[in-house]
Amino acid sequence: MNTPPSPSGAEHTDGSSIRLGALVPLTRPGWVEAGRHLLAGLDLAVREVNDAGGIDDRPLELVVRDTAADPERAAAAVDELAHLGVAAVVGEYHSVVARAAAARADALGVPFLCSSAVLDTLTEAPTEWVARLAPAQAYGWRIYADFLLRTGRRRIAVATQPSVYWASGTRVLRDHLAPRGGTVLELDATLTPRALCDALVDHGATALLLLVGHPEPAVPIVRAVRGDRRLAEILIGAPAGQPEFAEWAAALGEDGAGIPFLRYLPERLGPLGERVGKELHERLGEAPSFVAFEGWDTVAVLAAVLRAHGTDRAAIAGSWPRVAVEGTRGPIQFSRTPGISVWQWAWTPIQVVDRDPAEPDRFRILHAG
Repeated sequence: MNTPPSPSGAEHTDGSSIRLGALVPLTRPGWVEAGRHLLAGLDLAVREVNDAGGIDDRPLELVVRDTAADPERAAAAVDELAHLGVAAVVGEYHSVVARAAAARADALGVPFLCSSAVLDTLTEAPTEWVARLAPAQAYGWRIYADFLLRTGRRRIAVATQPSVYWASGTRVLRDHLAPRGGTVLELDATLTPRALCDALVDHGATALLLLVGHPEPAVPIVRAVRGDRRLAEILIGAPAGQPEFAEWAAALGEDGAGIPFLRYLPERLGPLGERVGKELHERLGEAPSFVAFEGWDTVAVLAAVLRAHGTDRAAIAGSWPRVAVEGTRGPIQFSRTPGISVWQWAWTPIQVVDRDPAEPDRFRILHAG
């Protein structure tokens, strides 16, 4: 498994450092841009901890493993990291990959703080070993469904690919919309763009949600719908957050604006969030996504836990219910939430946002949960 150089400083081979394993999608077919933002947040927080003296004078060290959006690769990485003696595993963006990592961490007795994945069922059974910062999919996607209803969109079509994550999202939308007069039509994303547009017209859809990968097939679908005069009034949406990243704007330009997505940020950042955001902007060379803030918050939580409870894995896992950390997006605490098998921050701030058609580099807050 390829291992990039430790971005948080020199490798410590004398046992003096406290190692954190970091799972990040850094190569295709993983969402590389999300991985880059996640790693930037993790790395910045590690550097800040070390600049402040580390943990009891011991530096933190990130041991990074590229998951490439592959569940088996992620599970193998957890095995390797456990063998290397990491105190905990952090990170991951893709929900299906995080689920594989969580299952392996649970089996091995390694604490896993999941940074960004949202799939409700990260583990098949309740576990003490896993905690999560990102909101559960059922919670965030219900907020998105409320936004659709508020804007008068009730005939919803979803272009979807086979995936536990997309199937779960479709189910959340259908269960929330149906009692409120909404319908959800599933369209296979392997349809040609023309055939998909014809199906939208035939159904009288008022919104099309992209439950698909990026850039393929999301980009050609958007271009086809935008170019079809019959669908001039349809809303294109992307609840999973594809338009958050600069790669989306670069690929689609004006066609990529006005597509609402979920973003896990407050309406206004506090002083800590503002400071971290500026640092992340300098590192990334662009505005940081919510994923970068998730990375920073992850290390902030683990640093507080390590200071209070040391590096014993069982002690770290046992500390989740006692966490009280000021994160970039608000106070972070974990609790047991109905229907969620891991310790959950309930809840991070959630917005429905789009890129302003008049200024695609600017985001508009359309709805807040």
